[in-house]
Amino acid sequence: MQKWTEAMKRFASACALLALAAGMGRPAKAGGLGADTIGLFPKGVGEFAYADLKKARTMKWYPALEQQMLPEKFRQFEKFLAAAGIDTNTQVDELTWALVPESALSKDAAANGAAATDAPPDSEEIVGIALGSYNPDSTEAYFKAQKLPTSKSHGYTLFAFGSGVGPNDLFFFFVDSNKAAFGHRQLLEKLIAVRYGEEDSLLRNDKMYNLINEVNGSGVVWAVLDPAYTKLAMGQLAPEVQQFPEAAKLVARMQAMIITATSSSGMDAKFQAVCGSTEDANTLSQLMAAGLLYKKYQTAKDNPELGALLDQTNVVPSGDRVVIRMSVSDDQMTTLIKKNTFAFKM
Repeated sequence: MQKWTEAMKRFASACALLALAAGMGRPAKAGGLGADTIGLFPKGVGEFAYADLKKARTMKWYPALEQQMLPEKFRQFEKFLAAAGIDTNTQVDELTWALVPESALSKDAAANGAAATDAPPDSEEIVGIALGSYNPDSTEAYFKAQKLPTSKSHGYTLFAFGSGVGPNDLFFFFVDSNKAAFGHRQLLEKLIAVRYGEEDSLLRNDKMYNLINEVNGSGVVWAVLDPAYTKLAMGQLAPEVQQFPEAAKLVARMQAMIITATSSSGMDAKFQAVCGSTEDANTLSQLMAAGLLYKKYQTAKDNPELGALLDQTNVVPSGDRVVIRMSVSDDQMTTLIKKNTFAFKM
């Protein structure tokens, strides 16, 4: 499941930069999340993301893209839910998830509700909510009959997908008939503690929540990254930029990253890197433009369609941000998918 969420994250970023990567309360506005759902997540998340799966499924190329990107473990999880009568293709409409560095789960970091360091995370845990329409009683009865490993917290029964004792084992439970929570047990227990007012929620993380409010409702897929995850993403999304000596200092001062992908005819993507200053943004935009040019020539022979799309990419500074925009038609997406442009590397 962790690799699945990384793939969903990569769906947004790949649409934004087209393979520069190596990768439900009621809406407050169209395609967005209500504060009641956002407020279930713990305060110290490093990345928060959203996908409108119901809208994504209307795109003619989405099924092929999904098959190309999603790892086998997610398909196994789908089968796991299907055994209890849950069809993820029809019952799950929206998905929101958060990644938390393991360094932020230490006692000191947990007490502060924030990441222990701004260094790129080398390990993480996940917590997410799938919004749709469920029958918790019948599903829970089925899994209890199967004698699945379980864990209890505040009266909720957490069902294990796995042995229930492994460090990477995942659990899920129903918050209510519209929300199914999944993730690592420690974070699910934090989500429950937030629900009972025992821990601060993401609503109290001013920096992240302000960015979430800015982007909420703006696309089929969107994501907000804190400084640590921004540094990690820059290495994955634009490795060519790292070749410039001055880039390291600029990246070290970056504050956040915002990624959105909207659907009309094809996909319109927007990528915003929040820099340390206006001067940093001006310099980084020049370096990223040069990096994209380098990538275009790299792909000219093996993937000319991708090279042509990179040539259409618009990179401009805007205050303390670097904004990258790209529009991809349905036909272009189909061609890129056929060339395995978005293939998820296990």
